[in-house]
Amino acid sequence: MPEAPPAIELRGVTKRFETRDGGGHTATRDMSFTVRQGEFVSVVGPTGCGKSTSLSLISGLAAAGDGAVLVQGSPVTGIPDRLGYMFQQDAVLPWRTVLDNVAAGPRYQGASKQAARDQAKDWVARVGLAGFERYYPHQLSGGMRKRVALAQTLINEPSILLMDEPFGALDVQTREHMQDLLLDLWSGTSAAVVFVTHDLTEAIALADTVVVMTAAPATVKDVVPVELERPRRVEEIRLEEAFLEVYRRVWDSLREEVEITRSRGAGRVA
Repeated sequence: MPEAPPAIELRGVTKRFETRDGGGHTATRDMSFTVRQGEFVSVVGPTGCGKSTSLSLISGLAAAGDGAVLVQGSPVTGIPDRLGYMFQQDAVLPWRTVLDNVAAGPRYQGASKQAARDQAKDWVARVGLAGFERYYPHQLSGGMRKRVALAQTLINEPSILLMDEPFGALDVQTREHMQDLLLDLWSGTSAAVVFVTHDLTEAIALADTVVVMTAAPATVKDVVPVELERPRRVEEIRLEEAFLEVYRRVWDSLREEVEITRSRGAGRVA
């Protein structure tokens, strides 16, 4: 039986954007990496290097200029089936209750109102918001809104899950709770995850593999395996020596790229 293709594959991808002055900006250059089905990959790199662009390419929201982007072995020509995307800013609709926000996905996919609400009620409970079904977003804390956004994303059972710094705006304790919740919910699926973050602790604690990007334009500098046992608890695993060894390797790879980005910024200020 032939081996199944990777869930996600980027092959030598270069992406350029036009700028307002008529010039061009190269966001990624000859970028290649793969994600297996059921694998959790974190992507780290210096600010502005093009990490989020990789998610746009995988999701079909942006097209590669050169190279190839494949999902489930097929070239990406639009938004792939069964793809979930969590952005930095949640997509919770302010005029809908928690329950109706979470039920929106199944409704769009053709489920009846009652079936969608039944499914949503289960997911609201799974993210720890039972009892808040009739609340509106303005009545929720930032962490609670993120729980709603997570339920909105996972209720559709995505086989590809893209996450762009989804917990970056939360305080440290709330962020760790959300990280543990994500791991708990993801562990019961076979979804392939690409998680972009600036937080190395978050990247390592969540992932099977950490992809380190260079300073812009982004290309892959290092691919670091995270061979830490699952299930994990973020607040516990970050104190283990094996975790610290991975952290040192990732930071050693990333440090030079951060300095390059800083020096470019200093040059522009000067």
